[in-house]
Amino acid sequence: MSKEILVNIKEGETRVAIIESGVLEDFYIERESEGTLLGNIYKGRVESILPSINAAFVNIGQEKNGFLYLTDIVNPLVEEELSGPRKFIEKILNPQVKPKETKKRSEHPPALSKGDEIIVQVVKEPFGTKGARLTSHVSLPGRFVVFMPYDKHLGVSKRIDTGDERHRLRELLKDLDFAKNSGFIIRTVALDKGKREIVRDAKFLYEIWQKIRKQSEGKQAPALLYKEYDLVWRIVRDFLRDDIDSIIVDSQEAYHRIRKFVFTLIGNEMINRIQHYRGEAPLFEAKNITKQLNKIYETKVYLKSGAYVVIEPTEGLTVVDVNSGRFKVNASPEDAAFMVNMEAATEIARQLRLRDLGGIIVIDFIDMNREGHKRQVLQALEKALEKDHAKTELTRISQLGLLEMTRARTGKTIQSMSFSPCPYCQGRGQVKTG
Repeated sequence: MSKEILVNIKEGETRVAIIESGVLEDFYIERESEGTLLGNIYKGRVESILPSINAAFVNIGQEKNGFLYLTDIVNPLVEEELSGPRKFIEKILNPQVKPKETKKRSEHPPALSKGDEIIVQVVKEPFGTKGARLTSHVSLPGRFVVFMPYDKHLGVSKRIDTGDERHRLRELLKDLDFAKNSGFIIRTVALDKGKREIVRDAKFLYEIWQKIRKQSEGKQAPALLYKEYDLVWRIVRDFLRDDIDSIIVDSQEAYHRIRKFVFTLIGNEMINRIQHYRGEAPLFEAKNITKQLNKIYETKVYLKSGAYVVIEPTEGLTVVDVNSGRFKVNASPEDAAFMVNMEAATEIARQLRLRDLGGIIVIDFIDMNREGHKRQVLQALEKALEKDHAKTELTRISQLGLLEMTRARTGKTIQSMSFSPCPYCQGRGQVKTG
C-alpha cells in the first residue's frame, strides 16, 4: 500500500493531503489570515471567576477572554504556590475559609483571584461568541513523546497493546530523569523505536519548556509564551513515519524548510523521501485527488455499491443518514441493510475525519434486527475511527438504528474555513420565491 503526503502551498494558504493507494485519507488547511491559537501557551491574567459554573475567564491578549474550568487547575500560577485542585475549588466555593499563608514568588497558588497570573494553553479555538477554551495541563507534543511539565505521570499510548513492547517503553521512561518533576507519555509512533530517538525527542521538548519558563519570568500578562508550530512542521512531526513513501511539496522554499525539519527531528534517513514537485499541472490535480476534495463539501456522499450517506451539520449536532439508494442485491432486507451499513460505517469515519466534524454526531443506520449485525457494524465503525487523531466516544446502536457518538472539536470545520453562509438564504440552502 503506497502512502504519500502532498503539500500544496500558495500565497497565504497551506493545504496538506494524506493519500493511501490513491484514496484521500486526511486533509488539512491553514491560512495566514485566520491564524490559529490551538496549542499556544500564554501567561494570562484572571479577569473574573464564576463559582456557579466552576470557571474563570482569563485574559490572554485576544479579543475574547479564554474560558478555564476550575477543575482544570493543576498547573502552577506564576506568583504563588498551588496546593492542589481540591483545595483550590474549596476556597472558591467557600470563600469564608481563610487559606494558610504561602510564600510569594513560588509557583503553586492555593486559589485563583482576580488579577492573578497563570500559565495556560489553548485546547479549543474560539468559536462563535465564545473565547478560546484553556487548560493549565500544559503539554508539548513531540515526535515520539508528549512532555507534561506539571503532570508527574509516565505512560504509554493505549494503542501500543503488545505487552513486551509496553514494558520496554515503560523501562525506557525511567531514563528520562532530567525532568524529575514532570511527566511523559510515549506516543503510538514510538512503537519499536530505539532509546536514542526517544530520549533525543524528550530532551528537545524539555529544552523548549525551559525557554518558555524563562520567558514567563520576564513578561507581564497577558503575553504569548509559545506559539505552536505551523501546519508543515506539525505534519512532519505527527505523520512522517516509516510507512510514508514520500512527502511531495510544490514550493521550493517549503521543500528546503521541510528537509530542515526532517533533519532536525529525525535525521538523514528520511531526507530522500522529501520531493520537490515541478510539474505544470497543479499538484492535487496531477495526483487525481481534486475530485475527492470537492466531495468533502457535499451533503450527499455516494458509496461504491450505489448506496449513499447524507451528512448535515447543524448548530447543535451533526446528523448522518444512511440510505440504500441504488444498491441492489439478491438478499433478504436484513442482509441488504447489514451490507450497506458495513460499507457506510467505514466511509462515515473517513468523512468525519476529512471534514473535521466535532461535537455530538447522530448516525441513522438502516434498520437491522439481528444483534450480531449491529455489533459488527459498530465494530467496523470503531475500527475505522482508529485512524482518527481526534478523541471519539460511541454508544451502542439503538432499536431504532441510531448511534450517538462524540468527536472532539478543537477548531473550525473544513467547510466553515472554505465557505460562508449565503447572504440570500442565510445558509438554509433555499431562496424564498414569493
